[in-house]
This record gives sequence, C-alpha cells and structure tokens, in this order.
Amino acid sequence: MGRTVVIAEKPSVGRDIARVLGCQSSGRGCLTGGDWVVTWAVGHLVTLVEPDELDEKYKRWSFDTLPILPAEIPLKVIASSRDQFAVVRNLINAPETDRLICATDAGREGELIFRYIYEKAACKKPFDRLWISSMTDEAIQEGFRAIRSGSDYDGLYRSAQCRSQADWLVGMNASRAFTLRYDALLSVGRVQTPTLAILVKRRKEIEDFKPEEYATVTADFGDYRGMYFREGLEPDTHIPKIDDAKALAAQIKNQSATVISAETTRRRDLPPQLYDLTSLQRDANRLLGFTADKTLKLAQSLYETRKALTYPRTDSRYLPPDMIPRVVQTMKVLPESYQALVPGALPDGKLPVSKRTIDETKVTDHHAILPTPKRINLDSLPEDERQLYDMVVRRMLTAFYPACEYDATKVITGVGEHQFRTNGRVVLQNGWRDVPPLANPPKAGRAKKKSADAEEETALPPLSPGDTRTVRAAEVKSDQTKPPAQHNDASLLSAMETAGRESTDEEIARQMKGSGIGTPATRAAIIERLIQVGYAIRKGKTILATAKGVQLIQIVPQELSSPEMTGRWELALDQITDGRQDADKFMDSIRKFSTFLVNFARNNRVNVVFPDDGRRKKRTQSMVTRGTKIDGCVCPVCRKGGVLESPQAFFCSRAADGCHFTLWKDCLTRGGGPMLTEKLLRLLLGQCQKRFVVCGFGLQILLCLSQDGFAVLGGDGGRILIHDVSIFI
Repeated sequence: MGRTVVIAEKPSVGRDIARVLGCQSSGRGCLTGGDWVVTWAVGHLVTLVEPDELDEKYKRWSFDTLPILPAEIPLKVIASSRDQFAVVRNLINAPETDRLICATDAGREGELIFRYIYEKAACKKPFDRLWISSMTDEAIQEGFRAIRSGSDYDGLYRSAQCRSQADWLVGMNASRAFTLRYDALLSVGRVQTPTLAILVKRRKEIEDFKPEEYATVTADFGDYRGMYFREGLEPDTHIPKIDDAKALAAQIKNQSATVISAETTRRRDLPPQLYDLTSLQRDANRLLGFTADKTLKLAQSLYETRKALTYPRTDSRYLPPDMIPRVVQTMKVLPESYQALVPGALPDGKLPVSKRTIDETKVTDHHAILPTPKRINLDSLPEDERQLYDMVVRRMLTAFYPACEYDATKVITGVGEHQFRTNGRVVLQNGWRDVPPLANPPKAGRAKKKSADAEEETALPPLSPGDTRTVRAAEVKSDQTKPPAQHNDASLLSAMETAGRESTDEEIARQMKGSGIGTPATRAAIIERLIQVGYAIRKGKTILATAKGVQLIQIVPQELSSPEMTGRWELALDQITDGRQDADKFMDSIRKFSTFLVNFARNNRVNVVFPDDGRRKKRTQSMVTRGTKIDGCVCPVCRKGGVLESPQAFFCSRAADGCHFTLWKDCLTRGGGPMLTEKLLRLLLGQCQKRFVVCGFGLQILLCLSQDGFAVLGGDGGRILIHDVSIFI
C-alpha cells in the first residue's frame, strides 16, 4: 500500500490528527509518519477569479460589459496562500501518494475548501471523507474507523459550489450596476442585503411609531389583587384616557367584590433544548453581552484548541441515540463545580431520553453542541471561554432535567359591572429551573421599570366562585405604548433564522421552516460585513441601520431585499445537498436574476444621492493626475480649468474641485457618429457660444452652437450622449 495524504482545514487541526496517526516528523507544511502524511490549508487556498481576471474588458466598470455571466467561473490560488497550496498540490499529486483523505471541517464550507484545492491541483486520485464532530483523540480515532467515500458528499460539494458561484454572480453584477448608476461604491449581496432590509424595516417602524397614552387600574381585595380588563380592548387591560381610569378607581373603592370564576390548571414547562450555534449566540448575547461573531470565535477555540466542545457550526439541537453513552460519560467527568447538578440529569445513573433531545431524524450534518468527555481545568480557560463553556455545560444538564411543574390559577373577580383578572402560580417541582443558566451572572444594572400593564403571577389564597371581598384600594398607573426595540445580535439572529416564515402564503411559510437567511456558520460574518461596509453600526448592545443602509434598500428591488427570497435560495441549496433539487436549474435561475438586477439598476428612476465617502474624490484626483492636457482649450463649463484627455474621455482639470464637464469619446457612436477625437473636440469648443447650461443629474449639458443649431448631451447612467450629431458630419 502506498502513501495516504490527509488534508485538514487549519494547521492546529492538522497537528491534532497527526498526533493521533503518529505523524511526528516535521516537513514543509506537513507532518509525516509511516505511510501517513498530514497537511493542511490555512482556510481557503483557492477561490473564484475576479471579473477582470476573466477578461481585460472588465477592468473598467461599465454597463456595456454587464451582466457578467461566464459559463464557468475559473478558480485561482489566493496570492497570500501560494506557498501552502504548492505544498498540498505536490503532496497529493506525488507518484507515491495513492490515497487522499479530506479532513476539512465537516460542513458545506469545509467541503468547498477541499474540493477547490483538489480541482485547482488537477488531482484525479480517489479520496475519502473524515467526518467528525469533536477534536478529542477518541473522536478522531472513531472518525477514521467510520471513514466514508468522498463521493458520498458530492451533493454537499455541489451545494457549496452553487452557493459560492451564486454569491459571485449576484454580488459582482449587482454591486457594479448600482455603483455605476449612483456613482457611489455600493456593496450588494445575495445574503447581506436581505439582512440589511430587516434592520431598515425596524428603523422605519421606530421612526414611524407614535406613542399612545394609556392607564391601568388594579384593585386591592385584601389578600389578593386584580387588574381591570375589558374584552374588546387591545390590549384588554389598557384604558385609553387617564380620566376614565381615575373615575373607575373612585367608583369601585370600598365596593363589594365577588369571585366570578377560579380555575386551576396543572402545567409543565419543558426544559430548554440543547444548543445549536444560533441559539448559543442568542443566549450569549442576552446573558453575557457577546456579539455573534465573538461567540463563534470562542466556541471555535473551545472546539479546536481546548478540545472542550463538539463542533460548534451546527444547526441541530438534537442527538442521535448512539450519543447517549457519550453524554453519560461527559457528565461524569465534568469539573467538580458541576457535580452537584449531575444527579438531576442522571436519575439512578441513567439518562432520561425524550424526542426533545434524542431524535436521529433531526440531526443534520452535526448533532447539538455538547461538552466533550475530556477533563477540563476551568482555571486554565480564559474568562470569556470559561463563561461560554459554562453555558454549554449547564444547557446540557438542563436539557435532561425533569419539567418544571406548577398549578396555574386564573381568577375573575367582579365589582359591579366591571371585571378584574388575577393570575396565580404555585410551583410543585422546580425541575430544570434548579439549574441557573450561568454560574456567575454579570452584575445587573439598574432594574427595568415595570410597565403599567405587567400582570404578576403570585401564590393566591383558596378562592371559589361566590367568595366575596371588599375593594380596599384602587391603584391607577399611567404609561404610554413603546416602539419596537432596536435589534441586537440575539434578535437579529432570530430574524435571520426565521426569515420567510411569516409569509402570508402558507405553502411558502411551510417550505421556509428550517430555512432562513444564511447558515449558523455564516450569520455572524454577515452582520459584521454590514457594519464593515457602513450599512449598519453598533450602538451599545444594539445594531442600527445607517442612513446609507436605508438608501440602499430604497434603490434595490424587493426581490433582492426580501428575506423570503434568500430563504428560498437557502432551502434550494439544502435540497441540492439531498439530491432533491437540480444544481444546474438553480444556477440558471441565479443567472436570470443577475440579469434582472443589472437591468433594474440601469433603468432605476429612484434618485438617491449617496454621501461621498472619499472614494469618489480620490478616483477623480487620480484621473486628473493621469490626464493629458489639451493645449489652448478652456473648460466650457467653469471657464477656469483646462481640458484633459484620458483613454476614455475629455474632462475638466478642476474635476476634483467639483466641475462636472466630461465628454466620453464614444458619446457619438450610439447616434451613428464617429468616436470623439481631439480634432472634433476643438471644433466643438471653437464653434460653441459662451452659453452653457448644466442641468439635471450628473453630466447633462445643453450646447448652443452658432449658425448650425444645437446639440443636446444627455446623461445615461453617467454616459453623455449627443442626440443630434449631424452638425459634426
């Protein structure tokens, strides 16, 4: 048997695998031992080419070259990773290598990393797939025992390839088209733009919100209290006018009250489910103030470096049945500080099993996030990692605790013609609520003021219909309705996860279940990208759309900004993985959509002026520096600057100072005329009267010509056209 080369995604993972395989000899970008060689990528080594690498004509951004729809998008080696790519390529193509093992992260993006390397290296050798959910030595050994053929994951690769190419086609075409139309560098994407739309929608809801005053009335019956309510109100405890509330309070004081109904129901609050990445990110944001990106990085470190957590980039909250012994083992080796909580999750030493935790049909690429059965010294972990590890441990324990059981009582008390509602609760068994979500919760800030209509649940005295009381006092509280809260990482992640499910089309809503914007592994990066390009900002713990972000959503079509649309795409990608969707058909739809976006931008009549972020001025200054002066020509617009020539146009030397005079050399060709040359330019400027009128958007100029009539130069997406060219011929 020849040599086997294992390709990991990162050097740290490669070293762990090498240790298990006994590869102790260091080589250039690899570790060797016996018949094994372990090498690695450093994230992506290979990516899709840029448009200008496809064809020189794409270097200049122009509507004439859009849409960009290559039949195939070639791959290129990332410049900063060339050395390591050469190492991997030489190893996998070496004559002594007869077998490969893909050991990149077990997910869509990991599959893409290996397949792109494999394709760019022009390798034809067979390969197998290592699929593991934990980086402990035991898990790696088990993964090698259960290794599968790489062809079993062809659907996953096709899905990853479609995602990569779809993002390229939509992003490259839409970004260029809207940048050209609005003369501002705009980043438009298949996934980031619908996410921005969620933030913009919330900003508009808050800006349009008009607070309304209301009041509530609470009656004191001596040994319990009740809040006034009336059916037909929304909410039913709100009294729109404060004077009406005060009159009601005065009317019922010292009056006799009678219990109309008292119903007690036994209820069970089931324990929360295990964590997937998105729910972990939400809770870490809510409980610890971590951003989604920070939580992902901490979880990845706990997985790769500490070997303390299983694979974090999962969208499943369930475990397969064969994980039951592993969970029991994990609980038994948890740090001492958790051992007092373990018996509640392991009654009689056995793990309680239910469909809320153990369900193989709901395990996707990876099971829920768990601590590994490795003994962890909590003191050795950095504080943030320790806090996140603590959350995962407590959630695992909580998920196997019994339900919280209580008696819920609802009492309706009548005072004359008015009714008052009282909710009571008596806890019979705390169950999972005996496990606090954090060992050391952050110190709480100033307590939030309770809203006027907050209904408390307390223990109630024994009450039966017909029991009477006297209204000892009546309290009036005034308040006003509140606007929706600004999004934070937790709420934005939830909105991304459930995108499209609120659709009024029941079939679409059903299809969208389990889909959404992005994936658990990419949502944090999407949020950070919006902030990076200036479409959103963080303000404290909240995330707000900026004015630029609002402007972008105003100009893009609803088809691009709709969370429902991108949710459908994610659903289609999942179906490609499972073989239920044709990849070529999906890509055809993406190409048609890219064409639609270009045409939409080209013909868009929504006039929005984006603020100059400095790029426009810098680009103009560069153009002026490179321009060649046309001797004897004065700018006909500002009459202060000269006229410069570039390969594409003639323009004012004061362009960087705000003069907009520009004549594109091909401005006559659409009307059947010649390319504009220096000779024609001098003729035009020499014949021209001193009267120029600059009007409208961009570069629209009315030229008044002596004797020969006039020519109108009109802006078309920034390109000047001369509609009457006969005077030049």
